[in-house]
Amino acid sequence: MFESLLRQSGGLRRAASLSQVCGLSRPTISTYLEVLEVTHAIHLLRPYHAGGGRELVKQPKVYGFDTGFVAHVRGWNELRPEDCGQLWENMVLEHLLAQPGQPVVQYWRDRQQREVDFVVPRSRGACDAIECRWDVRGFDPRNLLAMRRLHPRGRNWVVAPNVREPYIREIDGLEVTFTGLVPFDHEVLQY
Repeated sequence: MFESLLRQSGGLRRAASLSQVCGLSRPTISTYLEVLEVTHAIHLLRPYHAGGGRELVKQPKVYGFDTGFVAHVRGWNELRPEDCGQLWENMVLEHLLAQPGQPVVQYWRDRQQREVDFVVPRSRGACDAIECRWDVRGFDPRNLLAMRRLHPRGRNWVVAPNVREPYIREIDGLEVTFTGLVPFDHEVLQY
């Protein structure tokens, strides 16, 4: 089961399909997931929502605890460019969760399959939205804009390894900070 979870790192966890693949009952799957989460072998991210019918409200995403194990289980001996984005997202999450006083990290997804990688809830209904991109030139703001129509308050981040110095860009009236990993972790945790 653990190997199956590492293979689908960054994807939605479907208990029924996991139960079928592993030949275990759903209650047993739930117990194993709880053990793997408590021991930090996996991270389950719950969806961020306001309870409306347009957003996912139950299905968590699963992430492996380590990008090296994820790559190994997937059989990636050499990384292709299309592999880097998935591993980068996993690395940003690991970095967030390793911070002292780690924030609650969730994700956002709606029924139209638009998704924001990570959401950090703040006080009074505000939340920070975090998009992970291997290359900022590939950033498409549509998902972030869709989320902000439902949850307008909070900061917006695009975290990419090819950003040397943070900068702010306004996109359709939305202020978005583009940054690398290190300046980001210091900023996002100070709110």
